[in-house]
Amino acid sequence: MSISITSAFDSGNIRVLSISATSAGVRAELEIVKDRQSDFYQWFHFRVAGVAGREVELAIVNCGASAYPDGWPGYKARYSEDRENWLLADTGYADGTLTIRLSPDSNAVWLAYFAPYSMERHHDLVAWAASQPGVEHRELGLTLDRQPLDLLVLGEGPKKVWLYARQHPGESMAEWWMEGALERLCDEEDAVARLLRREATFYIVPNMNPDGSRRGHLRTNAVGINLNREWHEPSMEKSPEVFLVRGAMDEVGVDFAMDVHGDEAIAAVFLAGFEGIPSITERKSALYRRYRDTLAARTPDFQTRKGYPTAPAGKANLSMSTNQLAERFGAVAMTLEMPFKDNDDLPDADFGWSPARSIQLAKDCLGVLAEMIDEI
Repeated sequence: MSISITSAFDSGNIRVLSISATSAGVRAELEIVKDRQSDFYQWFHFRVAGVAGREVELAIVNCGASAYPDGWPGYKARYSEDRENWLLADTGYADGTLTIRLSPDSNAVWLAYFAPYSMERHHDLVAWAASQPGVEHRELGLTLDRQPLDLLVLGEGPKKVWLYARQHPGESMAEWWMEGALERLCDEEDAVARLLRREATFYIVPNMNPDGSRRGHLRTNAVGINLNREWHEPSMEKSPEVFLVRGAMDEVGVDFAMDVHGDEAIAAVFLAGFEGIPSITERKSALYRRYRDTLAARTPDFQTRKGYPTAPAGKANLSMSTNQLAERFGAVAMTLEMPFKDNDDLPDADFGWSPARSIQLAKDCLGVLAEMIDEI
C-alpha cells in the first residue's frame, strides 16, 4: 500500500518534502507552512495513511526558524487514530528538527501540534449553545474569508462579562476551554451557573479568528494580521474580527474580561494582567490578584510562579486586548494561558495538557468568578 501524507482539510498544515518506505518502516521529511502573508509558523495538522503496523518516523525539518523555537524542547506531538482521543507521541527535538515516531494500529493516523478544534465543531458548539434556554446568538459580521463571527449572550445580571478565545488560531486549547465554559453556564442545575447568570450578562466569542483556524495558521488571520496587536486601532480592511468585537463591547461595556490563549514555551497554566496601563487603580489590581490567587487555591492545574514579565508603570501595550479593555473600560481584564506542552506541576504521561483539562479549567475559572462577581 502506498504512503500518503495530506493536510487538505480544516486547519491542516504541512508540506511534504520526501517520503521513503521499506517493508519495515516509513520515514518522511516535512515542513510547516507559514501563515499566509506572515512569517509566523508553528501549528501543524496532517494525516498519514498506509501505515498500519509499520514503524513511522516523521521529521519536521524547519522547526528551528519557527515562531517560538523554545517551544520545541520538552514538547510532544499529539496523535489520534479516531480523531477523538489525542495522545502524546514519542517526540524528540534536535538541531531544528522535530522527530515524531509512532507505530499505528490503524491505516490512517492524524497528527497535530495540539488536539484540533475544527470549524465544524465550532458550528456545532454555537448551534448547541444557541438552543439552550436563555441563550441568544448574534452574528457580529463576516470575516475576510466571509465566515461568520459568532457571539453568544446569556444571563440577566448587570455586570458585563466578556469571554473570548482563539485570537491566535493555532491555540486550539482555547476553544476547548470555551466548550467547558458554555457547558457550565448552560447547565440549569449548576448553582454556580445560576448565580453567575443572575448577577451578570455574559458575552462569549468562542472563536475570534475563524479564518486562521480553517487555514491552519498559528497566529494570524486571513491577511497575516496578529489580532492581539490590533485593539488600539482595528479596521474592517485588516482586522474586522477585532473591529466588530470591540464595537460590540463599546455598545454594552465591559466589567470583566478573559482572553483565552495557549503558550508554546511555558509548561504551565498562568494569567497575565494589565499592569502598566496609565489608568491603573489599586482596587482593580487587587481584584485581579484575588482572582489569580483564588484560582491557584482552587485547582492544582493553575499556578502563579511562572508567567510573563509585567510591564513597567505607564508602559503597557494598549494594542493588546487585556490592556486595552482595562484602560478603555476600567475592566478587570486578564489573559489566560494554557500550555502546548504538558503542565509540569501535574503531568499526564498519556495525554499531556488536553482538551479535557482545558474544559475542566474553564469550569474552575467560572467557579472563582462566582466567588467575587458582586465585587467586580
